[in-house]
Amino acid sequence: MSDRWMMRSHTFGNCNCEINCGCQFQLDSTHGFCQFVEGGNIVEGYFNDTSLTGLNWAFMVSWPGEIAAGNGKEQVVIDERADADQREALGKIIHGQAGGVNHFAVFSSLCTEVLDPLYLPIECEVDIEARTGRLHVPDLIEANGTPKIDAFSGEPFHIALARTAGSFEFAYAELGQGTSKVTGPVPMELDGTFAQFNVHHYDQDGIVRA
Repeated sequence: MSDRWMMRSHTFGNCNCEINCGCQFQLDSTHGFCQFVEGGNIVEGYFNDTSLTGLNWAFMVSWPGEIAAGNGKEQVVIDERADADQREALGKIIHGQAGGVNHFAVFSSLCTEVLDPLYLPIECEVDIEARTGRLHVPDLIEANGTPKIDAFSGEPFHIALARTAGSFEFAYAELGQGTSKVTGPVPMELDGTFAQFNVHHYDQDGIVRA
């Protein structure tokens, strides 16, 4: 019997592109290569009979060229609070091995080096409407997201994406800017670059739009 699962995560992600990230606008990446760090809090989730609700997760991916060209390197981090069954379940989902088309599966398929998952404390705070986020993994990730600021008024500038069809990642996302420092095997330093704040709602069939 195939696995039955669902994950609804409030997620903050930061990449090295400008605000018009090529992944979302069918463009090449800003700098000809991609670095990306993301994390979320699972507000509701299960994998067969195993609850995933309340757990945090993160991953970092780096590609030497455009994502579609492959050759990426991926590191997944799973909440140290997860028990053995939860660790196995989250590992399958984030490595794209649980079924369904979603950004985990697509990104992992374009990586030639997938490192063993790390089990560490993860602090993750995401306010989608306010366009703020914080992702902290001691000695590994420090990432913060804020709204883009209007150069004329000095006030937060509202940008959002509605993907009513065609997306394997989300149906709606608020956009802003992020600053991140990642050490370890997939290092990166991002400063005021593309950030998204969204719900990732997936199951074994792909993105859930209900």
